[in-house]
Formats: sequence, C-alpha cells, structure tokens
Amino acid sequence: MTVELICVGTELLLGNIVNTNAAFISEKCAMLGLSMYYQSVVGDNPGRLEHLLRMAKERSDVIILSGGLGPTQDDLTKETAAEVMGKKLVEDARARNEIQEFMAKRGRGITENNWKQALVPEGCIVLYNSNGTAPGIIMEDGDSRMILLPGPPNELVPMFEEQVYPYLRSLQPEIICSKMVKLCGIGESSAETKILDLISEQKNPTVAPYAKTGEVHLRITAKAEDEKTAFAMIEPVEEILKQRFGDCIFTDDPQVTLEMAVAELLKKHCLTVATAESCTGGLLAGRLINVPGISGQLQEGYITYSNEAKEKLLGVSHKTLETYGAVSPETAAEMAEGGAKAAGADVCIAVTGIAGPEGGTEEKPVGLVYLGCCLRGKVYTEKNLYSGSRSKIREYSVASALTFLRRVILEELEG
Repeated sequence: MTVELICVGTELLLGNIVNTNAAFISEKCAMLGLSMYYQSVVGDNPGRLEHLLRMAKERSDVIILSGGLGPTQDDLTKETAAEVMGKKLVEDARARNEIQEFMAKRGRGITENNWKQALVPEGCIVLYNSNGTAPGIIMEDGDSRMILLPGPPNELVPMFEEQVYPYLRSLQPEIICSKMVKLCGIGESSAETKILDLISEQKNPTVAPYAKTGEVHLRITAKAEDEKTAFAMIEPVEEILKQRFGDCIFTDDPQVTLEMAVAELLKKHCLTVATAESCTGGLLAGRLINVPGISGQLQEGYITYSNEAKEKLLGVSHKTLETYGAVSPETAAEMAEGGAKAAGADVCIAVTGIAGPEGGTEEKPVGLVYLGCCLRGKVYTEKNLYSGSRSKIREYSVASALTFLRRVILEELEG
C-alpha cells in the first residue's frame, strides 16, 4: 500500500516554521510498512492544492494532509479535499459541541468562523480532537483514502497515534520494525566495509548505515505480520553486528546519546570528570550537561582559549606552549593532567585545535585537533584532522573527545 504526504501552509514554504510533522508521519508510516514515494508542501492556495490532490489520488492509495483545518478564510484544506473526493460538507453535532466546550474551558469567546470547523465531509470518519478545535477527517472513496490532520504538532501527534495509526494498521497486513545500533570511533566507510556481505545478501531483514556527526548508526529493519515476529528476525542480525563491532557499539537504544553512554560509564566506575577546552569553548561540557544527573560525575569545566588561561587555570608550562604551541599533543596532555589536578577529578578530557577559518599553517592546518585524557594520573593523547566549517570542526571535536574518553575508560578499566 502506498501513502503520500501533503503538508499545507504558506508558513512552511517561507521557512517560518520547521516541518516536524513530515518527519513524524513519515516515520510512523514506515513502521506500518507503508511505502511513501511522494511528499509535498503547498501553500494556502486551493487551486494548487486541488491540482496536487488530483495527481496524488491517481498514484497513491492513501493521501495524508496536515494543516489548513483552522477557522480562517485561508484554511481551505477540508473544502478542497472534499471537492476532490466528491463529498459535500455537513455539520457534525459532536464536533460543534466539543468546539464550544473547548473554548468555554479556556474562557474564550466563540466567533462565527469557529463553527466552520464543525463542518465535515458527508459520510466521513471524524477524528475528534481533544487538544484543539479542528477535528481530523478520514474520507474513503473506493480504494482511495484521504486523511486530514490539524497542523499544530500537539494536536496532530496524539490524533495520529490514537486514531490514525490503528486505522492504517487495519489496512496493512504487514508492519515494519527497526532496531538501531549506534557506533562511535569508526567512520561510515569502514563500518560499511565490515557489513558489505550483509548488505549484498540482504532481503528481510535489511541493514543500512547512516552517518552522524562523529557516529555511525546501523538500522536493522524487518517486515513481518507483527512486532514480535519482526524483532525475532532482527535479533540474530544484531548479534552479528555486536560480534563485528565490539566496543565501537555504545548503545542499541534509540533514546541513548553518546554523552549518555559516557555518563553511564563514568557512573559505573565511580569516576568524576572534568573538561578542559580550547577550540570547543565549552561545547564538550555542554554535551555532558545534556545528561540528567551528570552533577554526580562532572566536577568542573575549564574554557582556556588563550595561552595565558591554559597556564593560569590548568598549569600548562610556558615552555611547552613556546616550544610546541597551543595545538600540540604536549599541550593537550598537560591540559588534561592539569585539569584533573585542578578539579580534583579522576579523569579529565582536554581539547585543543584550530577550528578556522583562519589561523592554519602548512604544518598545522585548519581542522587539526589534539585530544588529551588523564585517567588517574595516566595520560593519553590523540590526533585528529577534520575538514568543513568552523562549527562543524568544533562539533566533530566534541564527538571525538567523548569517544576518546569512552575508549580510554574501557581499555583501562574493562580491558
């Protein structure tokens, strides 16, 4: 079964708001095993919307629309869709009553155009809205179906999950389930090379790599009649990935981030941590602070952008800075050692580099970054070279620092 998504709203075309609805609906449809070949965004123009709907009706089994169900004159999704499906609009008594109750609870007066939202296509399935005034609509015409949803995500998401998902599930005999295995410390090309045999031979389940900043995610996807069967098919493939990638895997939970995995490792070994940053300017500490409860592990964060700050706060030797420069393994090592000592932390992770766009030389180009890690007095360093914008180099540096910290702890404390 094919599904097509049309998001309605001039504000989407102008970039005034981010179209999060498209990502949400696409993911849910994929989970249901529905094939989505087309997505469109159209402004609040009935002529263009009608043209798009008539094309979609010819090529897709299900058309999902979001937006344009409001009370104002430019909200014409329902009227246009009903015309394309050959339906006339009639008032729904329950929808009218719910609009009245919704407005009364919030102490708002009802204007005449609010009753426009109580009109629905004759014979449709009404999706009553407990989070707003616009009901959703499902229209059926033979094998063709249109699903109209309100635009605000706080209305669309619960309506889809509670009413639309079960409806679509009843139409689709198979579902798609996925499991995400997240890697760090390995590039996308290297990761793909390790699973080329799985990719070339795959049918069901399938494995696909996705590159993230400093990470690679491997999505295992299976199609089956129910979730239990699908995940049973996924399990042996996941075991193969665990055997091949070992400690590069930091989680198979889609909700767990790299910083969360690092925080859990620090907690497991009762380690306190400090950060010492130059080119990343606090981004590394910020990533760790994303983790709720990190205060039990994170002692202090030092931003030492200048050489003077490196000397004053971290005790980096003036001679080291003069001899090797701020961007060097020697400086990274002393930053890490000094940060651990100053904070009284078990471990300190340090970053120093050239984020650009200026300041690079032939010997030390833009993108050169050194990491230092001091774990209970033992110091390690690592060299990295990145390309891209200043912000991208800083983002990659943070991801590499978290990966480096994780690797040092694993090698030293878990062997």
